[in-house]
Amino acid sequence: MERFLQIFKIKDLRNKILIVAGLLVAYRVFAVIPVPGVDAARLANYFNSNQLFGFLNFFSGGGLSNLSVMMLGVGPYITATIIMQLLTIIFPKFKEMYYEDGARGQAKFNQYSRLLTVPLAIVNAYGFLTLLISQGVIDRPSAFAFITNIAVITTGSMIALWLGELITEQKVGNGISLIILAGIVAGLPSFVGTLFVSYTPALLTTYLGFAVVGILLIAGVVYLNEGERKVPVAYARRVRGNKMYGGAQSYLPLKVNQAGMIPLIFAISVLLFPQFLAWIVSIFSAAWGLRINAFAAAFVANQLWYGIFYFMLVFVFTYFYTSITFNPEEVAKNLQRSGGFVPGIRPGESTERFFATVVNRVTFWGAIFLGFVAIMPIIVQSITGVAVLTISGTALLIVVAVALETMRQIDSQLTVREYEGIE
Repeated sequence: MERFLQIFKIKDLRNKILIVAGLLVAYRVFAVIPVPGVDAARLANYFNSNQLFGFLNFFSGGGLSNLSVMMLGVGPYITATIIMQLLTIIFPKFKEMYYEDGARGQAKFNQYSRLLTVPLAIVNAYGFLTLLISQGVIDRPSAFAFITNIAVITTGSMIALWLGELITEQKVGNGISLIILAGIVAGLPSFVGTLFVSYTPALLTTYLGFAVVGILLIAGVVYLNEGERKVPVAYARRVRGNKMYGGAQSYLPLKVNQAGMIPLIFAISVLLFPQFLAWIVSIFSAAWGLRINAFAAAFVANQLWYGIFYFMLVFVFTYFYTSITFNPEEVAKNLQRSGGFVPGIRPGESTERFFATVVNRVTFWGAIFLGFVAIMPIIVQSITGVAVLTISGTALLIVVAVALETMRQIDSQLTVREYEGIE
């Protein structure tokens, strides 16, 4: 509690938090301003019939549910980032830029992601509006009004990206993640209200069980994010002149969930691809766009195959992203250069194989749990039989991960100021 109160006692840190809060409020204001020609009742009925729009609503920070000027939110930027990450595998130049050129290379990499966001936002806005018009969700506007709406929605997406980067600059959390978190938290009052409205005495046991499962799932997500395998590392003794260096004992932490929430985002992107394809096809043929959209809706309606496919996607992408972010060969080389070694393991290739084996074993359980978190809504709904009782594992993982990361950044700033006070 005393640590929490210190946040508001330090003027600089307090101002940063107030700036972040103000930027999030500004985003939420934009997120409730609808584009012209929206029928709220028809829009709500259409969204309730399609679970995929719930995923899109996460990325928009809650702006898609009322077709606001922020309806795309940071979604196009996330898609652009994923595309750029995949390009690092295909093209060595992008990999060198991101991993070997330091801060300058990453800044250039991020600039390319921003530039790619613009055409993606235009295509998304055009295709999505065309699809909604063809299904009668919104009235067909004039050509000028249609182009204006596309421009407004694209601008809204870039404003969302700009607000996210302003938040990141305050160093009290990742801006893009906090915008997504704000959209999830903004939906909590309506969720709680729905629970109260649908409550009956016969559902008391079900509601209590739901609360227990929710608490256990939160504890599991925290454990997953904080869990790590500590690999012992020893450093050889070296004599320079009259002084001896090294000989220390340390450890290398290997996180159970090294990929964070990225596998879930990748998996959702794949699940949304038919919907995205329908938007693009709608540009050329509204009839074919509707067919692809109907196929995607029918697949989601089949909860068994949808759940299995979603679980497998998360499992595979967890291994995929971990292989990108953790390179056993580089870790073994860096350890050898610094005079370190794993006790009982020869330096070089043996150490590389050891790290690869340990990471594969640890990642296996992390991938299983991530897949379980992803399909939690399907499991809960099938057990309870109550549609409103769904724990979104994706939303929960995002909330917990963002909260933990924000707490770490705030705590690091408090620690820095404590050392400055000692000086």
